[in-house]
Amino acid sequence: MKVAVFSTKPYDKEFLEAANRSFGHELVFLEPRLTSQTVSLANGFPTVCVFVNDEVNARVLLHLQRHGTKHIALRCAGYNNVDLQVAEELGFIVSRVPAYSPQAVAEHTMALILALARKLHKSYNRVREGNFALDGLLGIDLAGKTAGVIGTGKIGRLVAKRLLAFECSVCAFDLKPDEELVSVGVQYVGYDELFRKSDIITLHCPLVPATYHLINEETLALMKRGVILINTSRGALVDSQAVIRALKSGKIGALGLDVYEEEADLFFEDLSNQVIQDDVFMRMLTFPNVIITGHQAFFTYNAMQAIARMTLENITAVERGEQPPGLLRWQEARAIGA
Repeated sequence: MKVAVFSTKPYDKEFLEAANRSFGHELVFLEPRLTSQTVSLANGFPTVCVFVNDEVNARVLLHLQRHGTKHIALRCAGYNNVDLQVAEELGFIVSRVPAYSPQAVAEHTMALILALARKLHKSYNRVREGNFALDGLLGIDLAGKTAGVIGTGKIGRLVAKRLLAFECSVCAFDLKPDEELVSVGVQYVGYDELFRKSDIITLHCPLVPATYHLINEETLALMKRGVILINTSRGALVDSQAVIRALKSGKIGALGLDVYEEEADLFFEDLSNQVIQDDVFMRMLTFPNVIITGHQAFFTYNAMQAIARMTLENITAVERGEQPPGLLRWQEARAIGA
């Protein structure tokens, strides 16, 4: 099948080409993001392959339909950038990669928690400058702390287990409690209780209308002073302006982000020689108790191999007239966020 691959980076091409030796699709790699301005590049392609910051809205979908596209293949787990209702009404098949390497994201989450708890980012910079003073580097033990995990799907459940291994008390919120986690000591509670009792809060839920700006002025007000907040899920789960105010007041003691609600114009690009125009993002970077990584939690060798293979498996199934293993339906997606 002829496939237009949008938002291509060198590593995307490397892993997709390697996996494609077993599939034989015609992959055309395109550097731009898919938007209403670039959608004409997909004309005549039965499948378009997109990533997290590509825009697959109603306008883009209508254009794709008029020009022969039948299949939207996401090479990621998240789908909030796709208007699934419109896609279904227009007859598109939409597929995703629901589980590539949950370990990768879970381990990155723990890396952020540990780095913030022990101020590793600050000590790294000090030592490089020959400063070995310990003033200002006093950390905390994770053992004995209460950690709140919001969302205990494939990634969240792994994070919960790792926090238990660090001797944290773990509470969680999910629409469908995981009985295995309950059996090993995780306590499922409501949002308000989780916010009130947790020393560490980490987000692993999908972005749907019900979770948009889940972290906001009201929920931050419920939290303990000095809470560690981590988001490796979706940027718009967090109201960035509210978080800045909470950092200024000391309500948030440390913040670790791998995603950002306005990341589309920032992440995955080298902007080191430019003046970044996003004032909210730059304000967050000024705080000494903030670590931001550029949506790299998924980015491991194992995960990239799995993403490439599963994306091409979905494309192959559609080419054969079969249901792709990563089929994404609008009603099922609604149920996840109900």
